[in-house]
Amino acid sequence: MFYRPEDGHGLPHNPFNAIVTPRPIGWISTRDGQGIRNLAPYSFFNAVAYVPPQVMFASTSAKDDQDGTKDSVANIRETGVFCVNIVEFAARDAMNRTSAGFAREVDEFEAAGIAPAACETIACDRVADAPAALECKLTRIVDLPGAANKAVFGEVTGIHMRDDCLVDGAFDVTRFQPLTRLGYRDYARITEVFSLKRPDD
Repeated sequence: MFYRPEDGHGLPHNPFNAIVTPRPIGWISTRDGQGIRNLAPYSFFNAVAYVPPQVMFASTSAKDDQDGTKDSVANIRETGVFCVNIVEFAARDAMNRTSAGFAREVDEFEAAGIAPAACETIACDRVADAPAALECKLTRIVDLPGAANKAVFGEVTGIHMRDDCLVDGAFDVTRFQPLTRLGYRDYARITEVFSLKRPDD
């Protein structure tokens, strides 16, 4: 099968995000200028550079009570900071609760029953029990083709790792089993890993 996205795929559901899988989930925490906390999952998320460490996530829709975007992007635009919380399998239901379309004045940590903790380098809260969290300062927001498509880039200024996830000096993802996004309404978790040496190692 071949199709041009502009012509449509003719299938019951869009296969695009089922092809680009698995995708890590950036559970993005922010606060607005009045201190109202927001927490939302984004599966268009990844690390993009080592030195300095940098990450990005993309927001692809808008809310009626925001100016052409969602709460996360609006808050980051206002405050210049955000935190990426890594989602473990055990937090799948809590993460899913924060995907609801809450009004902008709702504290989503409270609404979803998630314990917050203060960040160290930025004025923002993080998910207290997350296996890892990346504190970030905004570097740029890029408008992408499409009505509400925006890519947010940030430099990581602080990193939290849960002590039980460190094994012999390495961050062991099998200790918490990262939740990953597939296509449609599907998810997966990482339960085992293997290593490959590069040919020039």
